[in-house]
Amino acid sequence: MTDFVDATAFNFEQGQRSRKLFAAVVLAALDDAISDDKKFGNGPEQIARWARSRDGREVLSCAGIDPNERVVSGLMEFVGRGVRTSVALSREESERRQAAELAEADAAEAA
Repeated sequence: MTDFVDATAFNFEQGQRSRKLFAAVVLAALDDAISDDKKFGNGPEQIARWARSRDGREVLSCAGIDPNERVVSGLMEFVGRGVRTSVALSREESERRQAAELAEADAAEAA
């Protein structure tokens, strides 16, 4: 019985590692699209084309992301902002964004 539990835990752990690996591929695709957007101005279209392709849908699914149109539009919006994934995922950027939202809310209340 303990062998079954150990094997199940091992398989779950391997699945989590696999998901993280595919999530890294998605982040790399986002960074590539952002650099294309800065160079050629077609980043959102590039990420949408990739996400709608068979390979893109497969990678998104393996990363644990449902490859639907809502996700595609979210990826396009993210690329359109032009913030690289390493910066967007950093704590400093999160705190800066939260402070900006609070300042915006205070300005709306004052008006």
